[in-house]
Amino acid sequence: MQLSHIANNPLAKKPVIYGIEGHFLTQQEQDFFRQNGCLGFILFSRNIASKTQVKQLTQQIKQLMQGEVLILIDQEGGRVTRLTSPEWPQFPSGSYFANLYQQNQSLALHAIRQNFAEIGNELKQLGINTNCAPVLDILHKSTHHIIGNRAYGSDPLQVANLGLSACEGLLDAGIMPVIKHIPGHGRANADSHLELPVVDAELSDLINTDFVPFMQLKQQKFAMTAHVLYSKIDADKCTTISSKAIQIIRQTIGFDNILITDDLSMKALKNNVANNALDALQAGCDIVLHCNGNLDEMQQINAVLPTISNQLKNKLT
Repeated sequence: MQLSHIANNPLAKKPVIYGIEGHFLTQQEQDFFRQNGCLGFILFSRNIASKTQVKQLTQQIKQLMQGEVLILIDQEGGRVTRLTSPEWPQFPSGSYFANLYQQNQSLALHAIRQNFAEIGNELKQLGINTNCAPVLDILHKSTHHIIGNRAYGSDPLQVANLGLSACEGLLDAGIMPVIKHIPGHGRANADSHLELPVVDAELSDLINTDFVPFMQLKQQKFAMTAHVLYSKIDADKCTTISSKAIQIIRQTIGFDNILITDDLSMKALKNNVANNALDALQAGCDIVLHCNGNLDEMQQINAVLPTISNQLKNKLT
């Protein structure tokens, strides 16, 4: 995928990725996206019925948007799988590769690269160009089951090594990976879809553990934030809307590429979606993500968003 094609798309007007309501764009959605523009879309189970239908949907999106846009999906394998059987093959969860790594490191690295190359090939056939994977969160005793067996283990270098091979597999297939959830969701003992997790670990401990995989993979093009409050970094705001936390991502971790928020409509964020979008961009995120397909909320977000910056256009080239 040529990201420069997205940067040069005349409808890449706003730094936002939206979810949509159903199997095809409604007329209202088409009118909204044509008039206001965006950088891309993310697909969920509600958008997926069959291979033929998904291909038609991605073609409809590209035709409407006058060319290449980001089309994302969460296809990790295991329980975070949008493309399900029997229409698509099933792929193992992160814990499978974590266990294999303990037995044979080289075999595990080869297997996960091949696994994600196969996932990537499935996505490419559908017209999807970006996968929100791999998960680089470290497994801790306190890790909430929302991460759980999605993780590649409790050893930071193991997670980094497996995560890098997963990225390489996706890139082999021409699919852009999105590493997540930066700077780490593993210590959180709550589900950020439902509430705001708070992590009280010292910054030095985070640097030596949870941050390591993200440091090792800081050259990847995309990363997705964790809606987690790290009290020793910012006692008031979660990462996505915290300039202090994003400064840590940019400087301590060293990730200076494209930072995408996790879903703005998750309950970890307390404000309305428009304020969340503004707060995230002001804190230093590059792109905001809104997943639920609610057109009223999309209109609220669009009303407050600036046009795409030259800085972001440069990152996309």
